[in-house]
This record gives sequence, C-alpha cells and structure tokens, in this order.
Amino acid sequence: MRRRLYFLLPDVKSAKALFRKLLLARIEERHVHFLAREGKGLSDLPEATMLQKSDEIHGLALGLVVGGTTGALAGVVALMFPPTGLTMGLGVILAMSVIGAIVGIWVSGMIASDVPNTRLQPFAKEIEQGKILMMLDLPRDQVKDIGDMIKENHPGADARGCDPTIPAFP
Repeated sequence: MRRRLYFLLPDVKSAKALFRKLLLARIEERHVHFLAREGKGLSDLPEATMLQKSDEIHGLALGLVVGGTTGALAGVVALMFPPTGLTMGLGVILAMSVIGAIVGIWVSGMIASDVPNTRLQPFAKEIEQGKILMMLDLPRDQVKDIGDMIKENHPGADARGCDPTIPAFP
C-alpha cells in the first residue's frame, strides 16, 4: 500500500531540483505528480492526471451505488406491478440493478470529471498564488526517509500532510 505525501514548492525551478533528487533516490517518475495553476508551464515535470485533479473516482463509486440502488428499487416496483400479460421473475431486479448501475456510473462520471478534487481544496489558494503542489506516492516504509531527505535538502518545500492510503491505479 502506498501513501501520498503533499508538498508545496515555491517555483518551477525548485520543483525541478527536487524532482531530480527524487529520481536519484530511486522514486519512479510515475509516482511523482505536480500541479500548478492553469497556464503555468511545468516544462518537463510530470503533471497530475485528470483522475488526480478531479473527483472522478469518488463520483464513479457514488454513481455505482446510487444507480444500482435506484435500478433495484425500479426492479422491485416492476415485479410488484407487472405490465398486463407479462410474468416476471427475480431476474428483473438484477437486470434493472445492472442497468441502473451502468447509467449511474456514466452520468456521475461525466459530472465528476469537472468537479475539482476535494482532497486538493486546501492547496487551491496557494496554487493560484503561483506555488507548485507536488504529490508523491510512496510505499509506507519509505515515507519517513524520503520526507526527511526533502526537509534536509529543500527547505523551501513545505510539507502539507499525507493521505493514509491512495488508489492503486491513478
């Protein structure tokens, strides 16, 4: 399991220096993500993905639950009040649940892709002021060592906390 560390950096130059240091410490590029205000170039630094910038994962999960539940309720109603001449079994509830879940995922995914990530909300003001947010995904056993290395070598890096767990794929 990995943990996500957050650091605010004063500018792109210090972000590049810290990124090079992390690469030398054998942190893979795919585990380091930078976020800056819109229009600010990060040059060759790995930018945060859409999944990291938005609430997409939360929205998809919510759509699955709400859509599946709504579909199941619709299936129960259809089973209790079947159309004239049709005989329905319990498969209707399952089918309606699956259809509801698919529609829920689709709709909530479209909406959530435009919603900013709520975990990044505490950093929004400073990012708009020009600072760079670095998100660093580390195995649990490296969190302290890498955190200490960053504090020692980059005093301008402001440690801003740690998420207890992160999703495996974004």
